[in-house]
Amino acid sequence: MADEAAWDVIDRLAAWLDRGNRVGGEMQTVLQILKISEEAGEVAEAVIGAIGQNPRKGFSHTWTDVQEELCDVIVTAMVALTRVTPDARAVFAEKLERIERRALGEGVQG
Repeated sequence: MADEAAWDVIDRLAAWLDRGNRVGGEMQTVLQILKISEEAGEVAEAVIGAIGQNPRKGFSHTWTDVQEELCDVIVTAMVALTRVTPDARAVFAEKLERIERRALGEGVQG
């Protein structure tokens, strides 16, 4: 899926969430941001389960579960970004470019 198509899905998800939401405005934004932490906790639970670190549960998850949970974090963060700014696509693209330059150096070619 191309970047723009992914953002189109995010926009539709945000609209779907809006229709089922009982709060609006700033509270909706705050709750969406908090949802990122909830999803990150699910990643942690999946990692612990994938390596069998919980003696009570053993190997309760797989690395595929970890991948799925990481995707949930990404999608949730993308929705949250759309709540914070109407220019989420551009804000994310610009940030990714800055990270690329900082981490990989100027003049990096794909």
